[in-house]
Amino acid sequence: MQDCILMKPDASFAEEIQLFRMEMLLAESSMDGTGQLRHMHDSSEWLAFNQRFENEETVPDHFVPAEQFIYVRLEDQTIVGMIQIRHRLNTLLQNYGGHIGYSIRPSERKKGYARQMLRDCLKICKEANLQQVLITCREDNEASRRVILANGGEYENTVYAESKDLIIERYWISL
Repeated sequence: MQDCILMKPDASFAEEIQLFRMEMLLAESSMDGTGQLRHMHDSSEWLAFNQRFENEETVPDHFVPAEQFIYVRLEDQTIVGMIQIRHRLNTLLQNYGGHIGYSIRPSERKKGYARQMLRDCLKICKEANLQQVLITCREDNEASRRVILANGGEYENTVYAESKDLIIERYWISL
C-alpha cells in the first residue's frame, strides 16, 4: 500500500472523480460513502451537492449534515477510495447506515487502503467531538467487516433492512 491522504474533493479532481465513478458503476459496486455520485454525471454537480450537506441550514430535508472525503494516493493523485462522515444520525442511519460510509475503487481493493482510510477518518471524527461512531456493513461483506474490526469495531447486532432486502451488521467504534 502506498501513502495516501484523506481530503475534501475539489474541482481539481473532476476527471479523477468521474474515473472513480465509472469504475464503480462498471463493477456494479454499491458506492457507499460517495453520496449521490452514482446519479451525477458531472463532477461539479456532485461537488456542489456535497457542499450543501456540510451546512445544517442547506442540507436537504430528511438528511443529516455530512462531510465528503476522497482518499488520494500521493504518488499519482489517484482516488483510491471515498468516505463520508455523518455528524449525527436520523432514524434510517441509526438503524441501517451509521456515521460513516466508505468505498474503495475495485482496482485498488485488497491492498489495505480501506483499513487506513477508515483509521484516518476516525481521527477526523474524534476532532469533531464524536465519542463513538456507528458503522454498518452487509452481512455478506467480509472485507468490510474485517476493516471495521481492525479499527476497533464492536459488534452490536444484525438487522434486516426490508426496503433494500439486506441483512446489515451494526458495529460501534469508541473514539
